[in-house]
Amino acid sequence: MIEAVKFWNEPNNKSHWDPEIDPGWVRYAEMVRLASAAVRAEAPGLTRVLGGISPIDPAFIETLGRAGVLDAVDAVAVHGFPLDWNHWQLDEWPRRIAEIEAVTRLPVWVTEVGVSTFGAEEVQEFGLKRTAELLRGRVPRVHWYSLYDLPRAWPATTRHREAEGSSYYRHFHMGLLREDGTPKLACRHFADYTPEFGICQWFHFEDHRLEQAARWLKRLGVKKLRTGLSWADSFRPEADAWFDRQMLALEEFDVTVTFCFTPEHRGIQAHHSSAPQVAQEYAEFCARMVRRYVGGRATPLMQGSPLASVA
Repeated sequence: MIEAVKFWNEPNNKSHWDPEIDPGWVRYAEMVRLASAAVRAEAPGLTRVLGGISPIDPAFIETLGRAGVLDAVDAVAVHGFPLDWNHWQLDEWPRRIAEIEAVTRLPVWVTEVGVSTFGAEEVQEFGLKRTAELLRGRVPRVHWYSLYDLPRAWPATTRHREAEGSSYYRHFHMGLLREDGTPKLACRHFADYTPEFGICQWFHFEDHRLEQAARWLKRLGVKKLRTGLSWADSFRPEADAWFDRQMLALEEFDVTVTFCFTPEHRGIQAHHSSAPQVAQEYAEFCARMVRRYVGGRATPLMQGSPLASVA
């Protein structure tokens, strides 16, 4: 079932939100306020979470607080990858969380933390164990990123891609499982930290890994799952059928759904990281998804939908 929704992913990261066309995050703030109100009207008790920030920046949280955004959500989220991308050390996790707690009364969730196997699988194995020591019991929610490696044939969702050098290629090595579904060294330890630790796993449109992923999540004892429903994908043919299939496959988990990615034709610029031309349209997408899926099962079951063969 859906237990929480998140508004965007890493809004203070240039790969996911373009600050050049939204200086001061004014448009983002408006979009979140509208979306939060729309979700609350559909499901008053549903937890609403600010899109996980990366980098972990208390000044960004203060900026959104002045814009009234923190009054519209129930929790804030942070993302951290100190062994791969951040300019701070792994043992600094408690201090980084405390920096955000100092500027908001809201609970702080860690909705993406992980370690790549870009250099060696042993690095991820160590990183998982040490991360668990630092974060278990420290925050109310932790989602490890991720279950699967990103297939080499797919692009990572960044703005500059290969021009980012090794930073880009690390995206393809974040899974507990390799692209072919075989487990890495760290995978054998993950069940030691569930169900307290959840997983963040993004699924691409009509992702062939969906059902296998659900089986692996159960095998690892995962109860809390974070994934996404893409506003951009909602304009593809048969989008609702794919969303139905995805949510049905994941209905046994407590799901935090992230709503993100601007359709190219609805952005100020034709890019997934652009602020939308009309913020209310994003809010309407969020409300429609909540109306359709809160309650645990995709409804209605459409005639001819892939659900008929999955159920």
